[in-house]
Amino acid sequence: MKHIKYKDLVDFHHALFERVGLDEYSNNAVTNGLCETSLRGVDSHGVRLLPHYVNSAVNGRKNPNPNFSFQKNLPAIGHLDADNAFGHAAGMKAIEHAIEMADQLGMGAVAVSNSSHPGAVASMALTAARQGYIAFAFTHADALVLSHGGTRSYFGTNPICFAVPREEEEPYCLDMASSIVPWNRVLMHRNSQEPLQDGVAADENGMMTTDPDKAASLYPTGSYKGYGIASMVEVLCGVYTGMSFGRSIPSMYKAAITEPRHLGQFYMVMRVDGVLDKAEFLTQMQQMTDEVRSEPNAPGESVMLPGDKEVHEAKKRMIEGVPLDPVTANAFSELAAKYDIPLTFIPE
Repeated sequence: MKHIKYKDLVDFHHALFERVGLDEYSNNAVTNGLCETSLRGVDSHGVRLLPHYVNSAVNGRKNPNPNFSFQKNLPAIGHLDADNAFGHAAGMKAIEHAIEMADQLGMGAVAVSNSSHPGAVASMALTAARQGYIAFAFTHADALVLSHGGTRSYFGTNPICFAVPREEEEPYCLDMASSIVPWNRVLMHRNSQEPLQDGVAADENGMMTTDPDKAASLYPTGSYKGYGIASMVEVLCGVYTGMSFGRSIPSMYKAAITEPRHLGQFYMVMRVDGVLDKAEFLTQMQQMTDEVRSEPNAPGESVMLPGDKEVHEAKKRMIEGVPLDPVTANAFSELAAKYDIPLTFIPE
């Protein structure tokens, strides 16, 4: 396992994305999204995706210089045609428009069409929450969640994120897939050849397996409840946006890298002063946070709110460096050599 300083990680991404043609807006959005996600310890959706993203830019799946088109058919609902942009860039642009509507109308929703994989949507939701807004973020994905009562997948891991400001610097942030683990976690286990936990994945026949190479689908979070959440996200991101849905969505890793995937995203931003004034809301939110953390803890455990683990991990990694598994570290070294970009790991 190699480690890299966070600043060096960001600089490497910026230089590499510039070299493969991303415009400044896309570069900033994707770099910040991938790097901060790894800083927060969400390695499945962080910088391990860099080689795939570079490949996507070079071969035409993603548009490194999108021409965004935004229109409002209703006062508080907008539509962003992302022109096959990188998902992070499309999501950040959608958040900007949603904030503008929220400032004027109290809330704003943006449906995104013709997008691509946006990584961890917490990147977008936290951007709004850090500016003092409540934010919801959703995206869909190719079929990977085992259907309740079925033998194969129809819905994707279809994540949801909900971020809320409070008095302390970092917002509350719930960011979760509708499956027990994200599919990228399976891919990480394939790299390491470590077995999966029981009850995480099923094989091509819908039978539980711990072999990451045989995994064909993931069990939904909370059985039929996670399956239901996945269907809700599909409605918002697939049906509502006019994009493909269910089994018609091209696979992230198996579809031709030259073909766009035409994914949808959906964001909603709200002002916090709809009932209470802003200061009172933030105080109440902080009080809830403090009360939860002071709840009686089980031996060796602590009671945390969603996002607390990621905040703690970010502070640790900012000091110790961001860890890279051997496959990712080797891929970084190959990209550095190919594009003649400096890359420095922390000495072991």
